[in-house]
Amino acid sequence: MASPAVGDSQMLISPADRIYVAGHRGMAGSAICRSLVAKGYGEAGGGALLTASRSELELLDPVAVYDWFATNKPDVVILAAAKVGGIHANATYPADFLLDNLKIQNHVIETAWRSGVRRLLFLGSSCIYPKFAEQPIQEEALLTGPLEPTNAWYAIAKIAGIKLCEALRQQHGFDAISLMPTNLYGPGDNYHPTNSHVMAALIRRFHQAVASNAPSVTCWGTGTPLREFLHVDDLGEACVFALENWCPSSDELQYLNVGTGVDLSIYDLAHLVAKTVGYEGDIQWDSGKPDGTPRKQLDVSKLGSMGWRAAIPLAEGLSNTYASFKETLASDALTSNT
Repeated sequence: MASPAVGDSQMLISPADRIYVAGHRGMAGSAICRSLVAKGYGEAGGGALLTASRSELELLDPVAVYDWFATNKPDVVILAAAKVGGIHANATYPADFLLDNLKIQNHVIETAWRSGVRRLLFLGSSCIYPKFAEQPIQEEALLTGPLEPTNAWYAIAKIAGIKLCEALRQQHGFDAISLMPTNLYGPGDNYHPTNSHVMAALIRRFHQAVASNAPSVTCWGTGTPLREFLHVDDLGEACVFALENWCPSSDELQYLNVGTGVDLSIYDLAHLVAKTVGYEGDIQWDSGKPDGTPRKQLDVSKLGSMGWRAAIPLAEGLSNTYASFKETLASDALTSNT
């Protein structure tokens, strides 16, 4: 099926659909749920927004996944569930990151296909691209070079998920698409002191420095790597947009980048976070810690040509993220949401 133009009368998803969001409690999944509800999907549209906590559905258990699909009969599936973490977590638990993500993906994607689900959206990650990919990174760069070692295990699992979606479309006509978001931040992030991503780690570190009146804060690496950051509410909007407007043919790319198309150095990010939380002490850098990929800016022109753009500027997004962090801190809930 060729990609319909934006605004095409062809309905790829409907407010009457039963839409399952796997990973609805995570940062990405909760944002996707907010966007779906805001656009009239779920009970208000005559359909249903289906969710299941880990205690209700263990995605690592293939039998449980099959039984849940048989009972709940979703029409559309959004796979946002994953085991995620930063450089330290990936280095410490490589087998967990590979095995758990492969199991979650395989169980949900295969069961969705076998159960007659009409559309599936799989969330990948920008870490799938080679460490030294030409910048900005186009989707065609996938598998053209070696991965960044500090997150290779997670990346390999995500690549497998993309390829499984492609294979099912090619062999069986299953309507599965994938989006590759850049670094995410926003409400619902994981602020674990060692297993979080860079934005969340910096917010927590500088907040604690203000609270303790620390004279200096030490950040990992040299501060020179360049990163792109997307507010998770923008990702939620992008997911709904893609489900409504994008259905590639079997010979087209079946995964698209999602980001802002703008990056900044970790050094500049650290100073922006410090300013946001009100920290005025010294910022030092531990060059003995890994930097990761030197630059990772996505080419977002393909999704942009369809009419979608990120809407939340970094300074604005960081401000509301810090407000959310303080609410989370007040509730004593600074634990992993994955």
